[in-house]
Amino acid sequence: MTQDLQIQNQNFTMHPSGTMFWEEQSALLISDVHLGKVSHFRKFGSAVPQNAIGENFRILDEVVYYFNPKNIYFLGDLFHSYLNSEWCYFEKWVSKEKKQIVLIHGNHDIISPLKYESLGIQILDELVIGKFLFTHHPEKREGFFNLCGHIHPAVKLRGQGKQSIRLPCFFKSKDQLILPAFGKFTGSYTLKLKKQDEAYAIAEGMVIKI
Repeated sequence: MTQDLQIQNQNFTMHPSGTMFWEEQSALLISDVHLGKVSHFRKFGSAVPQNAIGENFRILDEVVYYFNPKNIYFLGDLFHSYLNSEWCYFEKWVSKEKKQIVLIHGNHDIISPLKYESLGIQILDELVIGKFLFTHHPEKREGFFNLCGHIHPAVKLRGQGKQSIRLPCFFKSKDQLILPAFGKFTGSYTLKLKKQDEAYAIAEGMVIKI
């Protein structure tokens, strides 16, 4: 179940995959996919199932089919590290999508820009559309609403007893929204809600306002 949100009189939809759709621009926002991380872990002996590689692409296919965007904006850390076998999967995925794809450069994006450009992917340090500023790292800039990633935000919920659970979330403050990490095995960072903040947690296929 998705959750709708208005920002600056624009319509956005948060999806349980951790992606976000901007209706007026027909743009799908995706942050911190960290492709290649599963193969990286397996190379060094971690017991990560092989099918986890295909899972990222399966979910990408599902969410692109659901929203059918004209544009896809990756908000940084598309690949976890250097080239590995998952680049071949990515090439095939890009070739069949036929969308305009933009990658906002993240700290993990160390693969040569030429590799992306050969696939028709534009690489930028930041993207400005109207009063929206798209970056990888959270950034404050007067007059703009910032959409970003990097943090892998989560919130901790506590029950009446001592039990607690930590859930990935979309984290919104006055002039900023941080998207959750799309990729699995990425870890998360628990953020504390202040008075004007809003958190939209992801649990059991739903986006729920906390």
